[in-house]
Amino acid sequence: MINFVMFLKVLMLKQDDPRKCSAAKLVKFGLAKPVTRTASRTLILNPFSKKTLLKSDKKFVNSITGIDCSWNLVTSAFKKPFTGISRKLPPLLAGNPMNYSKLNKLSTVEALAGAVYILGETDLTHNLLQKFKWGNTFFELNKNLLHDYSKAQSEAEILEICHEYRLDNAQFT
Repeated sequence: MINFVMFLKVLMLKQDDPRKCSAAKLVKFGLAKPVTRTASRTLILNPFSKKTLLKSDKKFVNSITGIDCSWNLVTSAFKKPFTGISRKLPPLLAGNPMNYSKLNKLSTVEALAGAVYILGETDLTHNLLQKFKWGNTFFELNKNLLHDYSKAQSEAEILEICHEYRLDNAQFT
């Protein structure tokens, strides 16, 4: 089996404080590539997507693109469609200081780290998170969830996991 590492990209809308921008830090350290538009074979992390990310989605894409925008402007940021395969993450808790323990209020690095973990790239998850003081907090808050999500083979199984963790009423946005 070929050891394949997912390429990470960020579309930076520059809507929030650049000093707190996790996407900019990923670019600075060469962990993600900044892009001005998305590509057809990229997985777009979209909190409004109708489909939830599953490990099996990996076979359709060659990269993951995080849309770096302000949570205050997220609705307008996703009004226009992006080229690519749109998926939302299953419910996860934020570990970043701004939205600590809020469900689904992830920073760009948290979203990318969660996605690559679900897709089976656990080493890459840790490489991304180690650049942030609070990165391990995100992982510790979600370790069991991420493990279970990475084993799920259908959206029905994701819903069962949510029920198990009492996330039944969790908004997937």
